[in-house]
Amino acid sequence: MPAKAAAGSASIADLVTQIHAAPHMVVYEFAGAGSLALHWLHSVGGSSRTILEATDHYANASTSDALGHDPEQFVSAPVAVGLAQHAYQRAQRLAAGTVPVIGIGCSAAISTDYVKRGAHRCAVAVCTRTGITHYACVFRKGTRSRAQEEDLVSRIVLRALAEACGLPAPVVPRLNRSEPLQVESQPATDALDQFLQSTTDTLSVYPDGHMAPNEAHSGVCLLSGSFNPLHDGHVRLLQVAAHTLHRPALFELPVLNAEKGLLNYAVLQRRLSQFKRPWRVALTHLPLFEDKAAAFPNSVLVIGYDTAVRLLETRFYSGSAARMRVALDKVRGHGCSFLVAGRLWQNEFRTLRDIALPAGYADLFAELPEAQFRVDTSSTMLRATRA
Repeated sequence: MPAKAAAGSASIADLVTQIHAAPHMVVYEFAGAGSLALHWLHSVGGSSRTILEATDHYANASTSDALGHDPEQFVSAPVAVGLAQHAYQRAQRLAAGTVPVIGIGCSAAISTDYVKRGAHRCAVAVCTRTGITHYACVFRKGTRSRAQEEDLVSRIVLRALAEACGLPAPVVPRLNRSEPLQVESQPATDALDQFLQSTTDTLSVYPDGHMAPNEAHSGVCLLSGSFNPLHDGHVRLLQVAAHTLHRPALFELPVLNAEKGLLNYAVLQRRLSQFKRPWRVALTHLPLFEDKAAAFPNSVLVIGYDTAVRLLETRFYSGSAARMRVALDKVRGHGCSFLVAGRLWQNEFRTLRDIALPAGYADLFAELPEAQFRVDTSSTMLRATRA
């Protein structure tokens, strides 16, 4: 059924057309009602320019999984806000920094085939880079059919999306005077923005987009890099290392590089979008291995031959071999060590055995045998072929 007929008014179709023409892209997560809004968005050509992903969290367990906890009340503003924030973080990953993104969360309880003890109501929230707006309404129970309440919830969702896109919202929810639509807005800081502007050591990023600052990561198998781009060699190296050492696998993406400076927001979004399930990524402000060891104690730091060579060059320690030994001592003091993978270097495959290790530090390094891992692809090579 086209959007115009579904709503009984041309205004729905007209508004959806304007939404599709806006630059924003959306992840929509809803529970209990709001599916008609998704139908309207898909019923007008151009929805691929707007919709990144939509998820119906119909079971309470699905909603809890998205939120990361069991809420006290499933139909509430905090749940809608939590779903919107989760959707926003997911949209960041999917859009990869190419367009502005919006996360929408909807939580509702509407008429069904049995009498509900609680009120029929909805909570809708919209999360953008600069803030969160949430809408709440309690319906007069027993005055509408399920289809009419679904229509009402979906109109509120569509209005919220239009306003987040900067559009006038002509779609007026069909509410009675005794059913005020409560609207509240609050500024919010994007998690990536906040991380880039802070001195927080780490920000954990999960495949579904969930982000958590300063999570404890101990005893992991850590592969650090700029991942520009991420390629099969990175993935296979971490897979083999984690399997060999029987440790959880974790990628680390430092946003601060001693030679290249701080990554900007859009670049960081694009880098993160490369990591698919099941991979977790830890963003850090830690360019030095001694600092990584402090943040990820009792871990194995997976590096390539070329990185191992640079690690032991005194020019990175102001020309001081003593400073280099102090840095290695700090790595050891945090219970960490290095696993070194061989690499094709100057037309020859070189391994840990080709490196002269400083006296007293041989135990800090172990070799990943060529028989277990060898991939000659590099990010530098891939960038050159794309140039």
